[in-house]
Amino acid sequence: MSQFIWIFTALSGASSVIFGAVLVHVLKGSIDLSDLERIETAVFYQFIHTLAILILAIKIKNRISNVINWSVYLFIAGVILFSGSLIIYTFTKIGFLVFITPVGGMLLILGWLNLIRYRP
Repeated sequence: MSQFIWIFTALSGASSVIFGAVLVHVLKGSIDLSDLERIETAVFYQFIHTLAILILAIKIKNRISNVINWSVYLFIAGVILFSGSLIIYTFTKIGFLVFITPVGGMLLILGWLNLIRYRP
């Protein structure tokens, strides 16, 4: 596993907690309910997939697996595109970002489906 994956996992996990705290302590009551729900969704998916990346990275620490590597990179791309586009859209309302979110969601789904190919 490359150092990039460990750095991404650490930063993604930390930013999930930071976004969650900001959501509860700073933004709640000051943004629309739909914006609040959008950020909650982004943070939830980011955190769940960060944990999945961490588990997979630990799983293959001693045994290289192209299947798991592919899932890890699909999850990373998915988190960046899905959660990133939701959070950025919430604060900027840049319209084209709504087309990026489903691409990120599809990458997350493909990451899970790719694990079907894994043979321990």
